[in-house]
Amino acid sequence: MKVSVLDIQGKDTGRKVELSDAVYGIEPNKHAVYLDVKQFLANKRQGTHKSKERAEIAGSTRKIKKQKGTGTARAGSIKSPVFRGGGRIFGPRPKDYSFKLNKNLKRLARKSALSIQAKENNIIVVEDFNFDSPKTKNFTAVLTALGIENKKSLFVLAEQNNNVYLSSRNLKRSKTITNSGLSTYELLNANKVVLSEASLEGIESNLSK
Repeated sequence: MKVSVLDIQGKDTGRKVELSDAVYGIEPNKHAVYLDVKQFLANKRQGTHKSKERAEIAGSTRKIKKQKGTGTARAGSIKSPVFRGGGRIFGPRPKDYSFKLNKNLKRLARKSALSIQAKENNIIVVEDFNFDSPKTKNFTAVLTALGIENKKSLFVLAEQNNNVYLSSRNLKRSKTITNSGLSTYELLNANKVVLSEASLEGIESNLSK
């Protein structure tokens, strides 16, 4: 599949690049995509939720009333879960929600995500660019030139570029990553995926192993 290369003014440079069918043209595997997105979201969970059970409540251990003759249910502790201020029955405890997936499945999921975006014509290839200094207005100008200022966008660079990254950091609808940091969730969460020309080789190399 051939895609035109644009400059940061949104103009066609007259050059085209070939996107590998092995990465951008496969039949998407929906289950692999589901598992990779599930893992991404699960790994972001802190899992620090905690409530106190009856053994952890600070309070008297005195038997609060006599066993018999009161006409009500017997009760042995003010810390009992049936009383207000008592412990919680089977409350949440700290938990690690992360889980592992094998590398081949994760590669398949990312190739599936790229193929979905390519099929829907949501992939834009731009020539490599840089800014003299980190300024949000410079990045905003690029979004406007590409016609994606009102859409969620994901910029994929070949390597870390602090000026570009810092220029995009304040924009809620845009995110900048390197080709080694591709994730299925972020690919599918974007309306437009903008790939720098230099990042193409790294993406295909990482996903064709």
